[in-house]
Amino acid sequence: MPAYVRHFTTLLLFVWLNSAIAAPAPIPPPPALEAKSWILIDEQSGRVITSHDADSPVEPASLTKLMTAYAVFHAIQDGKLSLDTEVPISERAWRSEGSRTFVQVGTRVPVDALLQGMIVQSGNDASLALAEAVAGTEESFAALMNQYAERLGMRNSHFENSAGLPGTNHLVTARDMAKLARAIIEEFPEYYRWYSQREFTWNNITQANRNGLLDRDPSVDGMKTGHTAAAGYCLVSSAHRDGMRMIAVVMGTSSFKAREDASLALLNYGFSFFETKRIYPRGAELTRPRVYGAEDGEAAVGLRNEFYATVPRGRGAEIQVSLALQPGLTAPLSASQPVGKVRATLDGKLVAIQDLYPLADVAEGGFFRRGWDSVMAWFD
Repeated sequence: MPAYVRHFTTLLLFVWLNSAIAAPAPIPPPPALEAKSWILIDEQSGRVITSHDADSPVEPASLTKLMTAYAVFHAIQDGKLSLDTEVPISERAWRSEGSRTFVQVGTRVPVDALLQGMIVQSGNDASLALAEAVAGTEESFAALMNQYAERLGMRNSHFENSAGLPGTNHLVTARDMAKLARAIIEEFPEYYRWYSQREFTWNNITQANRNGLLDRDPSVDGMKTGHTAAAGYCLVSSAHRDGMRMIAVVMGTSSFKAREDASLALLNYGFSFFETKRIYPRGAELTRPRVYGAEDGEAAVGLRNEFYATVPRGRGAEIQVSLALQPGLTAPLSASQPVGKVRATLDGKLVAIQDLYPLADVAEGGFFRRGWDSVMAWFD
């Protein structure tokens, strides 16, 4: 064989091998589950990896307690309660039906014990006691729950009680529960440890966490189980592997094992075939556009939150980023006022988007600056 033919053949083989190595791994279809609805999201980017009937309202059972906890965490953050606050146990709370922490009527129980009783033991009595401590009555607390739901964009969910007892309009969706779980993880990381706590003892009664995935998979560290005859077996789970966190919501399975198997299948699928890349850190300055009427004539613009994108595994380096600013930016500008967007795309498809903000308030300049810029604006 002539030397030039051997060299050409070697070159073709080299190109083919490199193409094969560089080609991203194929992604199979997501697992098919025996459940009413489900969703899997990346916690950092918020991207939905896969879902089924994720916007169909279903009964949440004790998944309700995620919203109860979220409202209580806010009450602590706002100074209305502290973890040491001793909450009086009403007869209504003591008589709560269903799962219980076994708090006693007429006693006082610290908020941190009630939270553990609710989160670890799924105690309905602890949930109601917390609701009364925050809002006076459970009815008022339910209204507060719905206000937080609206704030979080949980558009298809409505709460009627703090524990998850069946109600005519006590309904959630898988997508909304994923939003709520993500908000708890991001806004209140100091309390997230309770969702992986294996057991809790109160009144000399020890009860185990009902989330069996905590023992089946060491990467799973939350969050909440739920079950009623009408709702079936439900689970919101979260796992952290190699810098990524996934949240799975499974609604309406037939057994404890079925909800765990379905949740683990979703989590394994997400971690196996997707990766999440941090594109920019919080507070990063991405551009310095002209701002008419500002003293310096420009302003630093960037991100208020970290910017992540979730893409098929092996394709993180292919993400393309673009900025789009509002035309004719004019001082004054508030640091809380969006002035544009940053977009991440892959193969021309949007995979992540976030608002851009001035990194500090932009004040108006002096009379001369404003006058000069008003003239220049006619030519731009």
